[in-house]
Amino acid sequence: MSPDPVPEVGTPVGRRLAILNQRIEEACRQAGRPREAVTLVGVSKGQPVDRLQAAWTAGLRVFGENRVQEALSKGPELPAEAEWHLIGPLQSNKVKKALGLFTTVHSVDRPKIARALSREAGERGLQPRCFLEVNLGDEASKHGFHATGLAATVAPLAALPHLEIVGLMAIPPYDEQPRRWFQKLRALRDELTARPEWSGWRGWLSMGMSGDFVAAIAEGATHVRVGTALFGERVGYSGSD
Repeated sequence: MSPDPVPEVGTPVGRRLAILNQRIEEACRQAGRPREAVTLVGVSKGQPVDRLQAAWTAGLRVFGENRVQEALSKGPELPAEAEWHLIGPLQSNKVKKALGLFTTVHSVDRPKIARALSREAGERGLQPRCFLEVNLGDEASKHGFHATGLAATVAPLAALPHLEIVGLMAIPPYDEQPRRWFQKLRALRDELTARPEWSGWRGWLSMGMSGDFVAAIAEGATHVRVGTALFGERVGYSGSD
């Protein structure tokens, strides 16, 4: 049966958001999951503020930025209720600034950053949510913990007092069949869940982008990070989402 047509929405961003929400809903239905199990993170890096404002008006509530300084310049241009997620690498000298805006960090890629976040959060009375980034393909160009030996490497981080480590994040190698990478991240999540130090954690999975989020949802993604399929081509930014 063909899906219902997407109604006309006032802006190109609004129409793309409606289409994305429809695709996410259908992917959840196919996977036997409720729609509310998946959070759409709109990757707004390199996008002009008017597109973010259009997305907010159309119903997007979670925005993902790669660069702390860029996000800080955009934050005041959106309502205070907007939720900001950091999805790019975080340097130690940007931790203080990052916690001034971001409530969730998807890119904790080494123990040093986790400890720095916990210290700063403790001083501010915060409890940010964090994903541990895993370099699934051991690619030199990407950040993250090695998949091999992950459980032992990250075990000490479970005791950090001022972070809520909620799950795992990955940007897998390019693959025409991406599901095997999503399955690998899910298996690593399950391995951690079985260990006592992670008992009761949320076990979320941040995986899937513009070209593969449907496959990611089928494999259990709780957060999908979608940029160009929502906002269109970027302005003044190189790289892919």
